[in-house]
Amino acid sequence: MENRKKVAFYTLGCKLNFSETSTIARSFVDEGFDRVEFEDVADIYVINTCSVTENADKQFKQIVKKAQKKNEKAFIAAVGCYAQLKPAELANVDGVDLVLGATEKFKLTDYINDLSKNEMGQVHSCEISEADFYVGSYSIGDRTRAFLKVQDGCDYKCTYCTIPLARGISRSDTMENVLKNAAEISAQDIKEIVLTGVNIGDYGKGEFGNKKHEHTFLELVQALDQVEGIERLRISSIEPNLLKNETIEFVSKSRTFVPHFHIPLQSGNNDILKKMKRRYMRELYVERVDKIRTVMPDCCIGVDVIVGFPGETDEKFLDTYNFLSNLDISYLHVFTYSERDNTEAIAMEGVVPMEVRNKRSKMLRGLSVKKRRAFYESQLGNEKTVLFESENKEGYIHGFTENYVKVKTPWDPALVNTLRKIKLTKIDDDGIVRFDFLD
Repeated sequence: MENRKKVAFYTLGCKLNFSETSTIARSFVDEGFDRVEFEDVADIYVINTCSVTENADKQFKQIVKKAQKKNEKAFIAAVGCYAQLKPAELANVDGVDLVLGATEKFKLTDYINDLSKNEMGQVHSCEISEADFYVGSYSIGDRTRAFLKVQDGCDYKCTYCTIPLARGISRSDTMENVLKNAAEISAQDIKEIVLTGVNIGDYGKGEFGNKKHEHTFLELVQALDQVEGIERLRISSIEPNLLKNETIEFVSKSRTFVPHFHIPLQSGNNDILKKMKRRYMRELYVERVDKIRTVMPDCCIGVDVIVGFPGETDEKFLDTYNFLSNLDISYLHVFTYSERDNTEAIAMEGVVPMEVRNKRSKMLRGLSVKKRRAFYESQLGNEKTVLFESENKEGYIHGFTENYVKVKTPWDPALVNTLRKIKLTKIDDDGIVRFDFLD
């Protein structure tokens, strides 16, 4: 009997990449491959790359070396955003055999006819204008939650961002296919679905290959709320200008959508927002937060912010810091600005020295710790529902409430992938919340 070939995957970057890796992996299984962990010996290693930060670029070489240590004869393929933006750079990395761009990555199995090592990595990339079709994806590697891709690409022109160059124009899955995928996920005893995409608030554009909106994001949310078997739905990240009051109000009354929004801000200074070509001013952001707090007082609100953008003086940074300090939010994701080729920002004046960027980043991360602590303290005494994860971490099982409070209790395998009623009681030294069971 012929030995089945083994394939392993490594994903860098966002939830969207995880959903796409999972879909590519299923195509390998359908072709007769056995999927194994990246730490195992495999015949093929597939690395799904990211280029949002400089660090993700550097990680790629380390991951290739890790694969080579497991099997120096293994075939190594690179896909994803970095593979689209800088295919020749990846192809030159020692050990890389194949690099596929944005339109080719879902056809990876078509290129794996011969697993012989190549002297030089072969590149199959495209002009990003050719990435105008949609491939639906979802991840089901973790039994607790799944990432469901509903949209891809972006039509925004933010001056720091390479995502439109890596993923192409904004386009959406059909409503019918999203609902079908959601039903498939819920049938596998997965309790939570996280909606993901590049710019999910733009959902409906390009749904049938045309530029007009066939459906809105609100209509998508309303339809998903009706899918039987789904316990929880979570919106991963949505632009403030696209998060409409109607959506906020619907989530507040929804059967399945949880009170948690992650809303990119990027800067709390309007001059910097203009230089970034963001599509709102900070006053709109305040309106969104106030609206959420009015209808969902316990809602968790996460914020993306970039520090060290060109032209960010000390005064403008402090404007951002004070703006965020006074805003009723729950945590921050802080990104240190890094120069990216083929962006407008790379040629801007007022470059902020790296040591200043790092200092500002540290200040905002400290603010995030305070914000999360204050949010958790505001939740003590509340009765919530927690979904338990599957990992045993140093004798504890962790989980998240519907409004994204992280909790822990001594490890009990019977709790894995269950929803339980609890009362939040105290915050441990590690910042994680303890609780009492109510059922």
